[in-house]
Amino acid sequence: MSAPHPDSPAGDSRWSEPPPGERSPGGPGTGSATGSGERTRSVGRGLGTGARATARGVRGAARVTGRAGRYTVLQARRAARAEGAGDSGLSRLIEMHAFNTAGDAAVAISLAGTLFFQVPTGEARGQVALFLGLTMLPFAVVAPLIGPFLDRFSHGRRWAIGATMAIRGFLCWVLATAVMTDSTWLFPAALGVLIASKAYGVTRAAAVPRLVPRSLTLVKANARISLAGIVGAAVSAPIAVLASKFGSEWSLRYAFVLFVVATILAILLPPQVDASQGEIRLALGPGSSAPATGRTARPRMPPAVAFALRANCGPRWLSGFLIMFMAFLLRENPIGGWSPQVLLAIVIGAAGLGNTLGIAAGSLLRRVNPATTVVLALLADAVAVLLAALFYGVVTLALLGVTAGLAQALAKLALDATIQRDVPERVQSSAFARSDTTLQLAWVLGGFLGIALPLDPHLGLWVAVAVLAAWSLYVLTGRRAADRAPA
Repeated sequence: MSAPHPDSPAGDSRWSEPPPGERSPGGPGTGSATGSGERTRSVGRGLGTGARATARGVRGAARVTGRAGRYTVLQARRAARAEGAGDSGLSRLIEMHAFNTAGDAAVAISLAGTLFFQVPTGEARGQVALFLGLTMLPFAVVAPLIGPFLDRFSHGRRWAIGATMAIRGFLCWVLATAVMTDSTWLFPAALGVLIASKAYGVTRAAAVPRLVPRSLTLVKANARISLAGIVGAAVSAPIAVLASKFGSEWSLRYAFVLFVVATILAILLPPQVDASQGEIRLALGPGSSAPATGRTARPRMPPAVAFALRANCGPRWLSGFLIMFMAFLLRENPIGGWSPQVLLAIVIGAAGLGNTLGIAAGSLLRRVNPATTVVLALLADAVAVLLAALFYGVVTLALLGVTAGLAQALAKLALDATIQRDVPERVQSSAFARSDTTLQLAWVLGGFLGIALPLDPHLGLWVAVAVLAAWSLYVLTGRRAADRAPA
């Protein structure tokens, strides 16, 4: 017999272990000890088996995730290169734009927590008003000079696009340092990021027509670019949120890396992006430059394009207004027990969903009249704002966000189609640059009014209804005048 267990009473058979030869599977005396040992070994084997099964599950999940990620990337690259886009170089522009929106999303997430939710409302409204006011001057002065500058100098567009990326990358690094040290460079650097982002939109619009293959329309090309931007922002946003958990500076450093990659992709764009032979600038207003100046006369923008551009200003104005007005309104006057962050996420998320649906619908609705589309988009925005003013609540705000995003996307695609149809190829780049600048200014004006109004939901929404109703009347009246005008 073995020695008694030190903690057990001597001679107690419950704590003694029989010799191996005397062990029995049954029996009242030894069965409990034998069963106990077997159970212990069974538990150990179970735990080991469970750990191995868990490890195998983790490895299997990692393999599946890796395969899914590789499949998604391959499918995205295949879609980007479809219908001749890979041969023309459009796929490179699509990939670059995905990195651009990914970086912008990371910057927006970082600054939302740094500049907005950590600053008192009154102070934040004043700072954002100054911020928007300063962005109007660069667009009003610099944007009309972008086209002539790019047309005069060779290799201008690739380097101009790359410069907007490189500037934002540098400023993101400056912002990361400013956030850590609470430096006075915080707001100037953020302003520079916004200006560079808007300048990118203008330069990219001027480059797109040169990369569209013959088998692809300009509308579908812009839809692909926009979808790539949505995917880039959707993939980047969770990563930026995770990085911001360790501090806002880390999401800004993450954005720095994205803009560095985008800068390289911009420089690697095909040489035809820089081609400017045979181009002339396009005038927005009536008439052309005076012959006495000795300059080449600039053609007038076609009436259909001017009409589509005016109609697009309504949805773009509403977008800027809603973002700024709702950001401060929901922060100070949340609805029910909802937190301001959740309410703002609902409105912005609904607008993003609507934008995605609009882009997807634009690639399917190929035979819709662009002029009818821009009018319906403008009127739909006015109706959605009216419903939100009458029945103010979370549901109507979400519906307003979806409608605003959907209308803005469809109206922009209709404008692109009108430019492609009515503007000669040699001036399409200038038309895109001018139209994008006008729409950006409309967005800024909407945002400016959004932060200037008192934080009263009914007052703000009724003002928006009045503005959109008046603008719709102006657009429709201008359309009738254009129809009556002689050809």
